[in-house]
Amino acid sequence: MKNLKPKYLKLSGLEPLVVTPDTNFINVGERTNVAGSKKFLRLIKEEKFDEALDIARHQVEGGAQIIDINMDDGLIDGKEAMVKFLNLVIAEPDIARVPIMIDSSKWEIIEAGLQVVQGKCVVNSISLKEGEEEFIHHAKLIKRYGAAVIVMAFDEVGQADNYERRIEIAKRSYDVLVNKVNFAPEDIIFDLNIFPVATGMDEHKRNAIDFIEATAWVKENLPHCSVSGGVSNVSFSFRGNNPVREAMHSVFLYHAIQAGMNMGIVNPTMLEVYDDIPKDLLERVEDVMLDRRDDATERLLDFAETVVGKAKESTVDLSWREEPIQNRITRALVKGIDQYIVEDVEAARQSVDKPIEVIEGHLMTGMNVVGDLFGSGKMFLPQVVKSARVMKKAVAYLLPYIEEEKLKNPQEGESSSAGKILMATVKGDVHDIGKNIVGVVLACNNYEIVDLGVMVPPEKIIQAAKDENVDVIGLSGLITPSLDEMVFLAKEMERQNFTVPLLIGGATTSKAHTAVKIDPQYKNAVVYVNDASRAVTVVGDLLQKETKDAFKKTIKLDYEEFRKQFLKRTKHKEYLPIADARKNKYKIDWKTSEIVKPNALGIQVIEEYDLNKLVEFIDWTPFFRSWELHGKFPDILTDEIVGTQATDLFAEAQQMLTKLIDEKLLTAKAVFGLFKANTINDDDIELETPNGKHTFRTLRQQLKKYAGKPNFALSDFIAPKETGKEDYIGCFCVSTGFGAEEIAENYRKNLDDYNSIMVKALADRLAEAFAECLHKDIRTTHWGYASNESLDNEALIKEEYKGIRPAPGYPACPDHLEKPTIWDILKVKETIGVELTDSLAMWPAASVSGYYFANPEARYFGVGKIKEDQVEDFAARKNIALETALKWLAPNIADD
Repeated sequence: MKNLKPKYLKLSGLEPLVVTPDTNFINVGERTNVAGSKKFLRLIKEEKFDEALDIARHQVEGGAQIIDINMDDGLIDGKEAMVKFLNLVIAEPDIARVPIMIDSSKWEIIEAGLQVVQGKCVVNSISLKEGEEEFIHHAKLIKRYGAAVIVMAFDEVGQADNYERRIEIAKRSYDVLVNKVNFAPEDIIFDLNIFPVATGMDEHKRNAIDFIEATAWVKENLPHCSVSGGVSNVSFSFRGNNPVREAMHSVFLYHAIQAGMNMGIVNPTMLEVYDDIPKDLLERVEDVMLDRRDDATERLLDFAETVVGKAKESTVDLSWREEPIQNRITRALVKGIDQYIVEDVEAARQSVDKPIEVIEGHLMTGMNVVGDLFGSGKMFLPQVVKSARVMKKAVAYLLPYIEEEKLKNPQEGESSSAGKILMATVKGDVHDIGKNIVGVVLACNNYEIVDLGVMVPPEKIIQAAKDENVDVIGLSGLITPSLDEMVFLAKEMERQNFTVPLLIGGATTSKAHTAVKIDPQYKNAVVYVNDASRAVTVVGDLLQKETKDAFKKTIKLDYEEFRKQFLKRTKHKEYLPIADARKNKYKIDWKTSEIVKPNALGIQVIEEYDLNKLVEFIDWTPFFRSWELHGKFPDILTDEIVGTQATDLFAEAQQMLTKLIDEKLLTAKAVFGLFKANTINDDDIELETPNGKHTFRTLRQQLKKYAGKPNFALSDFIAPKETGKEDYIGCFCVSTGFGAEEIAENYRKNLDDYNSIMVKALADRLAEAFAECLHKDIRTTHWGYASNESLDNEALIKEEYKGIRPAPGYPACPDHLEKPTIWDILKVKETIGVELTDSLAMWPAASVSGYYFANPEARYFGVGKIKEDQVEDFAARKNIALETALKWLAPNIADD
């Protein structure tokens, strides 16, 4: 058996998952299981599939490498729900990148899922319960669909509940699958049944050790198979006592993984680090798990009473300060504790010949632990950024000693990094929170970061890449014009014969844009990176000598295939000529439609707004998303996976918010205006302002719709001039960014990336809150068309109010070319100091601008792709060169 050539389980979503002996434990997320999550069940019953998708997304971003989807509930149509949900998952690349586990006790649901799922999935599950004939029938179909399978330790007699029955059923199942069905053995995953221990019943004493020993037997005797299970089952008898349950899960996994268990369902927040379990608790838990004493259950029960209801660290535990120096430094990095790091680094320096050895030895050993925990989903982004803060403080202390060593020995004292990464936010774009986070995470993994900042012109990026001899270039952008900058840079790198890999990231970027627009311009590697955790893996693969050529080739082929499929899909879409789209515009009955004249026409300026008034308007959900903690606020604070970290982050955000407000470190300014307006020429809105007449040009949907579905433009919500009705429109700009950059830079100079990022994230949230707050004042007071409105913050976030405030660059008005018109009408730069960059991004970055529409029928929509006939028409209406319009609207132009 041992001489057999290994075969590995290979699964895939949009990305492959190959399970080798070197692969860490594969964590299966099961919150998309109606039997395992009351919230998911409720959302499916209420057909709130978008919110249900957020749970799936949250699991993937929380570290799940496979997501288990189960729709078995008596009150829903499981087959229909499975198909609908899987189709929605497939359309979300950030979810669909991981493999799917189709989970059901009903074969018709499993098969329905197999018919729509993409990639190579896992079926959960089949067994010999209904006899060998049905087992073979289902296995053959699963093989035909190209899936892997979980086999339950269950037969005609019943569930395996001891060692002998587990290996008996596993052996029989394996023989049938491999010898009769010709099923690939590496595609077989055994669930050997994890049952509770310490129940007080003698027959349950060996539940854990029997599973562990049966796992070892399967790995030894049934070649190439995997072993899985639901870990939380083992601790059911201690529900309500989390410290004991966490210890039980960790101990069970420690021994089961050693025996060969390589995947399973486990909640990362319900795990204690094995080495951190108090020795007295560890001894009692292991006595139970391994059945080492007759009184093991009683001893654990007695001990459990002493920890019921206690917080894990209710008092400051400084016992770790007595541990060896490496342990202390590693703990400081993992826990983000900088209080003692200088003291410990000095002790480490005294123990080595050269100060550089502390960085390459003690500190990198600790950061490797951080990287492993982050990569396996056991640490989250806010913790990693805190780790970086500790690391920077340690390195800063060592630098004078390293410089002194260099003077003595000029050839020595250089630290070897894993590679040099240049990072920049492209020309015209001012947003850098995501870029900074990626830089911090890469630095934690021993990469040297050359950060050029924001609004970096392409020639500066090119020159810096040459001067610094970088290994990778990373580009970031948030606004749509940034996409064109990235395409230009790729072309320029190709023209200058660069071979450096190019990473693409930022809010407006996507795999589709990268594959279709950027990748064809550069013959070397171009990779879209959608989050910080993936950046580490991608850069590692790009620079690993042994694998980089194969990885680059795989990426190129993947993007080429993606491009073909994408263009094939878009070719099937029909678009109307712009004249026909206008004939199919949204028609409001202007004879009966409600038009309310604003209480105060004209322009108003707010020099300094009280930040305290904005706090209640903050939408906290995007704040957590910026830290890659995904979930809806406030539910995220009690989430099983990221709840602890979200709660800590929220508490620290409140402290920083209080500081920013109490010390008046940020200034909030606004300017807005309400004006007479009418639509002219179908798609243009003409305004009467104190500065004369101005015109907003709008874009119209051109995708061919079903009968009765209109092609929207924002101009549809303003009365046409020919109706003789006087209508109104508003526009605005708010900012809470004055002071933010300076505060963030001071933190960064003091090696505190955590608070630097925190300040910018909070400034962004305050700007959005200001926009929401001002819009409420517009509706209820300044315009007054909803003077009796009474909505709480949740309703405001859901936009349940009447009227809309679309913003240039967003789906209803994707072009940024109307921003200068807003700036001209309101004199934004002159009155409140917010400027537009070359790419029409706002500076300070924490700023929001847009329009106000009051008509009750006004709604948000997406313009989507448009045809070049509308671009030509737009250029003519706006009196700009066609080349200018093509450049600015390039991301919106449909591919022929």
